[in-house]
Amino acid sequence: MATTERPQGQAIVDRAYEFLVNNRVWKSIFRIGYPNTPRNQMLAVATNVFLHLHPTRVHRTHVKITHTYCLGGLSFFLFLGLTVTGVLLMFYYVPSVERAYADMQALQTDVRFGMMLRNTHRWMAHGMVITVMLHMMRVFYTGAYKPPREFNWVVGVILLVLTLLLSFTGYLLPWDELAFWAITVGTNMIGSDPILGEVNQFVMIGGFEVGQNALIRFYTLHVIGLPLAAAIFMSVHFWRIRRDGGLARPL
Repeated sequence: MATTERPQGQAIVDRAYEFLVNNRVWKSIFRIGYPNTPRNQMLAVATNVFLHLHPTRVHRTHVKITHTYCLGGLSFFLFLGLTVTGVLLMFYYVPSVERAYADMQALQTDVRFGMMLRNTHRWMAHGMVITVMLHMMRVFYTGAYKPPREFNWVVGVILLVLTLLLSFTGYLLPWDELAFWAITVGTNMIGSDPILGEVNQFVMIGGFEVGQNALIRFYTLHVIGLPLAAAIFMSVHFWRIRRDGGLARPL
């Protein structure tokens, strides 16, 4: 019984596949045939909006986890997690000196899973700083910054600075004693510069002391300015990896 039914079932599958491939709707979506050849496989990746960021082929050394330890990917994953949790936190937070601390307290006591949400955002921020620094160390010690990748190394340094600024600007938002005096000390250190220190400090906090102007500036930078700049430089960073021939091979 099995030997007579299997060829018939296979014929039905073949006819269904032929109908699907020759269908106009299928051809309007997929411009190439089934990727059963190396050329079609490369075209399927290169022409797909979701897959084109990935290389069509990789060197065998790049598959090993010990080559990069996925530190760059982990940093990007943490950035995405911070974006999601940050947007959720914006529903329960008002950047006002009268409400900021109360909103944080209400988030931890009145909102379901609010404390977990805030702690997830905080620990992911710490994790991103650590993974970005480890990623930079890995690139340096393996010589992956050398030509033709020196421009991408500069982009990576900019991303490291943006990561630290994101962590610094988010420190003031809870508006508790620790945040207030930490930002006060930090901005005073910037103001100690003998040339443009006072000007930079005044622009950063919007006055001569940390108050409402400083809170709204740090909030705007934290949720709009710095994440947008980081997303742009990340896109350039990923693009340059592809343009420079993929990941650097071990020395």
